Amino acid sequence: MPKELVAIAVRQPVLRDYEDGPVPDGHVRVKVDFGAPKRGTELTMYRGSRGAGFPMGLGNMCIGKIIEIGKGVEGFSIGERVAGYGHLKETHTWGAGGVYRMNDRMTWKEAVCFDPAQFALSGIRDGQLRIGDYTAVFGLGAIGQMAVQMAKIAGASFVAVVDPIAIRREVALKTGADLALDPTTQDVGAELKKATGGKGVDVAIETSGIYEALDQAISGLAWGGNIAYLAWSKECKGGLDFGKHAHLMIPNIIFARACSDPNRDHPRWDFGRICDICWKWLAEGRFQCEDIVYPVEPFAKSAEAYEDMDYHPENSIKLGVEF
Repeated sequence: MPKELVAIAVRQPVLRDYEDGPVPDGHVRVKVDFGAPKRGTELTMYRGSRGAGFPMGLGNMCIGKIIEIGKGVEGFSIGERVAGYGHLKETHTWGAGGVYRMNDRMTWKEAVCFDPAQFALSGIRDGQLRIGDYTAVFGLGAIGQMAVQMAKIAGASFVAVVDPIAIRREVALKTGADLALDPTTQDVGAELKKATGGKGVDVAIETSGIYEALDQAISGLAWGGNIAYLAWSKECKGGLDFGKHAHLMIPNIIFARACSDPNRDHPRWDFGRICDICWKWLAEGRFQCEDIVYPVEPFAKSAEAYEDMDYHPENSIKLGVEF
């Protein structure tokens, strides 16, 4: 029988059997080859907060080939390579309208970076990053990594990155960052001011959800600069002191979320347009995704890999799974 990865309770991932029924009209069935979970929202729910329910499917996107086509579906063929949303399981049955076609050059790692690309794009746009700006990206999971590359595409003249995990800083430098800072050993605000001739960064992109990072972003910001806050924040129990810098620097803290319509640029922009642009650019190979999806583990060991992603974030950027 095919297997799927689910959490049966808080922080208890297991592989379990499931059965596929007939393919409904308007749907296609896909044999999955690769997939990836989502560290932010998904991991928060896996840990038992934000109204999580169990059993809970673990994983965010899957890539595979079509093996069955339901009645009424046109334009797809058996063996075609596609991607879609869903947890990690050996087969998926998706409505044809929710399936993303992959061209011949597109890699599976590019495809699983689709979701983080959406939120990175939203942060860049809502943060009002403009050509020539000094920029800093806080948190170098997949969203932060994509934001680094998008900041360069948007015309940032300088991009600093901030993360305590060395491998994440290394990948960001490899994909375009100009300066990498370790917040556990360096004064981030002072280093950002030093690197920008005392001005500070025009735009900070905060993806970590760590309140110390938001505090550091404010301290390294130029007067009247923007902070695009992308992370799913939790209750603040310390690490943030608005009185230290904020009342002097008057930062604009802008909460950004790609899928919250109406968009700030409504009606010209909406979530659908963000998705279309991100998929198009990923399919064209505009981003370097190879090193972002790391490590890649076999599906048979996905429960153990998921636990490691949870308890040892220093070992991964965006976990990939190979079936």
